[in-house]
Amino acid sequence: MQIRVIKADGQVEPYLHTKVLGTFHNALGLVEDATLFAAEQLAEAVTFYLYQHRPQSTLSSDEIHLMVASVLSATGFANAAEALNRYRLMRQLKRRRIEVIGPSVERDETATWNKSRLADSLARKHFLDALTARAIAATVEEKVLAMKVTRLRKPLLNQLILNDVENFLDASRQLETVTV
Repeated sequence: MQIRVIKADGQVEPYLHTKVLGTFHNALGLVEDATLFAAEQLAEAVTFYLYQHRPQSTLSSDEIHLMVASVLSATGFANAAEALNRYRLMRQLKRRRIEVIGPSVERDETATWNKSRLADSLARKHFLDALTARAIAATVEEKVLAMKVTRLRKPLLNQLILNDVENFLDASRQLETVTV
């Protein structure tokens, strides 16, 4: 059985153990209690539970987040669970505050930031599969959030996108060369 995850924006993707592992590691890192071994053990517990004791094959990212926070709290890492909740809420707030502004000052069309819309556009324009497009959209989003802007012009966004698509395609070609 392959578990599917319904993301906050409604997109559905496969469950990835490595994302849960990364979430635990990041949560522990937020409180400077980051041991990869502890993160691995906690992530194994969540994945084992999901595959052995969960009757549905689909769950939401919110449910996974609650499981991670519960496991952290139950295993003596309540401060990491609180830090993870704060971090998640701040990211949601930052995303909601970002406006994407039309290409020129004369045509000031605005749209709210939407990673799913970006991923869909990447898949169409660059003929990428949905997971790859979503991964690239996530890297672009990280850059946008790190810039700490609330208004982002489309030309700058397009440059960030093109840079990450080029980097991905270069890495993909290098992997093909290595595996052949």
